[in-house]
Amino acid sequence: MKKPTTFVIVPTYNEADNLNDLISQLLALPVNVGVVVVDDNSPDGTGALADSWAAREPERVHVVHRVGKLGLGTAYIAGFKKALYDLGAQRVMTMDADFSHNPRYIPAMIEMSQNKHLVIGSRYVAGGGSRNCTWQRVWLSRGANLAARLLLGLKAGDATAGFRLYRREVLESIPLDEIFSSGYSFLVEMLFLSQRRGWQIGEVPIIFEDRRKGTTKISRNEVLKGQYTLLRLFVRRLRGGEPRRPAVPVTPEFPN
Repeated sequence: MKKPTTFVIVPTYNEADNLNDLISQLLALPVNVGVVVVDDNSPDGTGALADSWAAREPERVHVVHRVGKLGLGTAYIAGFKKALYDLGAQRVMTMDADFSHNPRYIPAMIEMSQNKHLVIGSRYVAGGGSRNCTWQRVWLSRGANLAARLLLGLKAGDATAGFRLYRREVLESIPLDEIFSSGYSFLVEMLFLSQRRGWQIGEVPIIFEDRRKGTTKISRNEVLKGQYTLLRLFVRRLRGGEPRRPAVPVTPEFPN
């Protein structure tokens, strides 16, 4: 099998119950993808499990170890840099480790990336939805998406989704080290910066499922950070001045 050109970034903290199944399913997909696990020194041994996979599949599984919980956004950035600059990735995906994002949608997202620069696994387009989520979580998500569209002018139906595919040129156009958000609001900021640069964005419908095992990582503090991010980016939108790429060519199909 050829070396992957698409890598999936999986941030982890105490995901030992899920990691073996997730990596097994990712490597068994009908498309050739690699995996970059970014582990924040999980006390349950998640990092050691990831290392064992990397030893068995050195071309397809890679691990970034961090000293502790440093935020979801910085975990993604660490994964982006590993995939882009160490592994030569042409497409980089992000997903949760808890099976709320099912790997079965990845082939459709890769296919759409032939014509779109950023692809979102979306709950809020025709055919998408949520399953086994509390009404509080559903309303929190819908409220955050409504606010993102109204305040920031985001066009995507699911602006807060963490299940995404970025083509290399999108990530290279964004100054990753200058992104202020570190938690879940990082997702909104990345979409805001991508749209403002004129990149083409598409959405693949998915069914989002509440995590099967373990505990959720969303806290009240994360919600407050998200509200602050929306207001900060709203002011930035009013000021304007973002670099734009109004006529972005669609590049040829990437090899698997």
